[in-house]
Amino acid sequence: MEAEAHLTLAQWLSPAFPTGGFAWSHGLETAVATGAVADAAGLESWIGTLLLRGAGRSDAILLTEAARAEGPALAALAELALALAPSAERLAEIREQGAAFAAALRGSWGFDLPDLPLPVAVGRAVALAGLPPGPAVRLHLLNLASGQVQAALRLMPLGQTAGQAVLRRLIPLCIRIAEETRTLSVEDLGGCALGIDIAALQHETCFPRIFRS
Repeated sequence: MEAEAHLTLAQWLSPAFPTGGFAWSHGLETAVATGAVADAAGLESWIGTLLLRGAGRSDAILLTEAARAEGPALAALAELALALAPSAERLAEIREQGAAFAAALRGSWGFDLPDLPLPVAVGRAVALAGLPPGPAVRLHLLNLASGQVQAALRLMPLGQTAGQAVLRRLIPLCIRIAEETRTLSVEDLGGCALGIDIAALQHETCFPRIFRS
């Protein structure tokens, strides 16, 4: 069962899972357009900040909390996750990816999983399947980082090998954040990734653009 649980989480939290993640850049498109991210080192710094001080850490806490929440507590977590989005595009990103994730699990797994913001939907799915939240958090963070690398490959002359090297170097950070947030609650939510939030806010005026956020 341990192997089955691991592979189930790997399936759900793969960039190939149909959440539409390929359509969103989380503000990275703005950062590339303005020159704030121009090479592999800049991309690694951007993603590291996103994971440690931005949506990554918040998602880790929300996912863990959702894995043990029921009824009104789950609904409150969903509202909080939406309230944390710093822009209309980021709100759409977390809402639409979560709805797509839930729809895929309703259709393929038969789960009674309502549309929820992405980290809350993942946490609730983990609870419904009786899976451990710790590995889910690690894979969710890696999936978030992978989505950023895939976006960068379409936005800048990075190259697949350099992109994979960035991901490899970020794996310890994903593990660290998952461990640090394991016993935290919504009272510990908070971040300071202002550059990323500003880039997300500015994206609606970025032209030309290929991503939705």
